[in-house]
Amino acid sequence: MFSKILIANRGEIACRVIRTARRMGIKTVAVYSDADARAPHVRMADESVRLGPPPAAESYLNAELIIDACKATGAEAVHPGYGFLSERESFAKALDKAGITFIGPPPRAIRAMGDKIESKKLAQKAGVNIVPGYLDDIATTGEAVKIAKDIGFPVMMKASAGGGGKGMRLAYTEQDVHDGFEATKREGLASFGDDRVFLEKFIEAPRHIEIQVLGDKHGNVIYLGERECSIQRRHQKVVEEAPSPFVTPEMRRAMGEQAVALAKAVGYYSAGTVELIVSGADPTGESFYFLEMNTRLQVEHPVTEEVTGLDLVEQMIRVAAGEKLAFGQDDVKLDGWAVETRVYAEDPYRGFLPSTGRLVRYRPPAPTPLPLMGRGRGGVTSEARGAGGGATPTQPSPIEGEGSVRIRVDGGVFEGGEVSMFYDPMIAKLITWAPTREAAIDAQVSALDAFVIDGINDNVDFLSALMQHPRFRSGDITTGFIAEEYPEGFEGAPADAQLVQELAIIAGKIAAITDERAAGISDQLGDAIALPSERTVVIDGEQHQVRIKPYEGGTLAIVDGGELIDVIGRWRPGQRLLSVAIDGRPRTVQVRREGRGLVLTTRGRSHKVQVLAPHVAELSEHMIDKVPPDLSGLLLAPMPGLLTRLDVAVGDKVEAGQLVAVMEAMKMENILRAAKAATVKATPVQAGDSVAVDQVIVEFE
Repeated sequence: MFSKILIANRGEIACRVIRTARRMGIKTVAVYSDADARAPHVRMADESVRLGPPPAAESYLNAELIIDACKATGAEAVHPGYGFLSERESFAKALDKAGITFIGPPPRAIRAMGDKIESKKLAQKAGVNIVPGYLDDIATTGEAVKIAKDIGFPVMMKASAGGGGKGMRLAYTEQDVHDGFEATKREGLASFGDDRVFLEKFIEAPRHIEIQVLGDKHGNVIYLGERECSIQRRHQKVVEEAPSPFVTPEMRRAMGEQAVALAKAVGYYSAGTVELIVSGADPTGESFYFLEMNTRLQVEHPVTEEVTGLDLVEQMIRVAAGEKLAFGQDDVKLDGWAVETRVYAEDPYRGFLPSTGRLVRYRPPAPTPLPLMGRGRGGVTSEARGAGGGATPTQPSPIEGEGSVRIRVDGGVFEGGEVSMFYDPMIAKLITWAPTREAAIDAQVSALDAFVIDGINDNVDFLSALMQHPRFRSGDITTGFIAEEYPEGFEGAPADAQLVQELAIIAGKIAAITDERAAGISDQLGDAIALPSERTVVIDGEQHQVRIKPYEGGTLAIVDGGELIDVIGRWRPGQRLLSVAIDGRPRTVQVRREGRGLVLTTRGRSHKVQVLAPHVAELSEHMIDKVPPDLSGLLLAPMPGLLTRLDVAVGDKVEAGQLVAVMEAMKMENILRAAKAATVKATPVQAGDSVAVDQVIVEFE
């Protein structure tokens, strides 16, 4: 076994690998760019080595610097995590030449599966189902249009070396091919150094399901069940779960056996993932097709760990050290259900624009202890359950059904740290396990209520809304779920009458506690009070009359003249999280002061609240709406980034939908179009300029 390994990555995956290595008694070396000098993975490792400036090309993507770091520290092996150099054949070869072990598959497997065109040909030879399409390189847009017509719309244009949702565009018409083919080539070249593009049929009602495989250097390969990854936005996964609510045992076996056959065909060892597209419109479950094989650890690997009892990072390290798998296919059992949501630095209320800046406050929900595992859950031997990692939370985690669920947070950021524009916008991964799918989803909702992030925008509200959505909870999902259910964008999860009533009670009680503390009577939610507590609570513009009646150990409340409601819980002024049981229903609410009012956040939405004495409410003008400024004559930068193209000049006339400019941000190319017919009045910025969010790019007459 290795005595020291280097992790050629950053953020949550670097923390994740370090935790497992530490448990195995292996010393670790972290590498970092100047932007990550104070990052958690640097502090967690036994040693650290600076690579260079923040741009990845000058730090994390520089293989020579990483090999030099190995030599300087005596690291015997490198775990690449995911992204960066994890699927670079040249990196694996360079390590081997330097006498350093690559904790991953052999270079030949990386090469074979890294080319989407060649991998499909290999899959076809191995007896794996593939999607109908054109598997040779396409040189011109005109050729692409002809091939798309032959295949039949809709088609998917894909960069041959692409991955992670980059270099992919869906085309429903010839015009879509004209608009997107060259952009797909550019994205492939910019992200992967390869501008080849191929086309394949787009599967209707598609579900994205992947099979986790694990192999050793002695020819043993097994599959560890499937993951459902259909909840995606712009081909980027947002929610993953294991197992899939769609997959039957027969489907699982068929998919798993094909995945193993493909892995054996390329001499695969280590952890890997075979991604499949499955037709949700086929009730037989037989319409599944090979998409690609990821020759690395996947972001969503924790859900597989939770239902199998395996630590996949540990298995990768043991395989790289030459050990045989200690279990076979018949030993793999799936127990319970696991769900993972990806917490991103983005604003779902503004079209999911990326957000950068300092984490003024970062308090993830507290994880539950991970028990040592023998040959119990999952039937697979493992020394300990998944060693996920990140900043250690310091707040309570009032999760529904806490005794029967597990909460895991894999993070790599810290309070006071900065989310920069140089790297992926993921802040953390929230993983919940429970005996049933419904319970695992409920645990997600409760944990998201307790996830506190200030300083940057985040998608926690959106994730909570997804977890509560009836269609998601039913399991009737496809890769088009987000676009279909939120066609006009996200405006917060809907609040039913019961939730509004609960918020009115909470707001009324907060006001009562504040008054009591000022009067020197009490400062805790559960204590008896003596002051009269009748108030008008205004929630998102609607008034509710709330009466508070104390009793020893709790509170009785009446809303709008209704029935008595029992409230038990504690809260002190200034405390961010308020946890109560309302008629026995647990509820966690984030409380923030905003001017003279409150913002109460729970269940995927923030609610503006004012608490007024009844006679003051009658005179209040708080409900008068302000008229927002007219921005229709401006093309604004939707996010911070680099303006790579500006296709108009002063005096040009544009039509609605016409391409005006192209921005590059968070490794993605974003096309900006005119909202309506107009004449260009001014262009304050030029191609090559860095622009801030909401900066004016074009002003129209």
